[in-house]
Amino acid sequence: MRIGLISDTHNLVRPEALDALRDCTHIIHAGDICRRDVLDTLAPLAPLTVVRGNNDLADDLAHLPEHARIERGGATIHVVHDIADVPKQLDGIDVVVTGHSHKPLIERRGGVLFVNPGSAGPRRFRLPITLALLDIDDGKAEARIVSLVT
Repeated sequence: MRIGLISDTHNLVRPEALDALRDCTHIIHAGDICRRDVLDTLAPLAPLTVVRGNNDLADDLAHLPEHARIERGGATIHVVHDIADVPKQLDGIDVVVTGHSHKPLIERRGGVLFVNPGSAGPRRFRLPITLALLDIDDGKAEARIVSLVT
């Protein structure tokens, strides 16, 4: 099973992001969507799990949760926008997906895979434009960063 991880789109859904997410069975957006049409553009591709970011202030995004927990492919995934808000207790969690920093990251900590897909939105400073793909097979999760713009 392949899950697309995207964050910090800030009103922009790049065609390259849509291409990269096309074969995913699920998409997780880790916040800073900024406008509802971003979700409307992603929704036809696959079911969405979405959390609210610090810039998601619009009335039609205010209902979004700050945290989400889903199970896919035998793995439990916790999603929150800012890594500072990750719960201390991660018992039973296999993958943590965050955003906010715009810096892509894949790292294992104490048996938990932490993934920040980076920002797929407008370029900030000299940071790359990225998303991530999470492959889960029998509960084992592996992630990779996908560069959208060179």
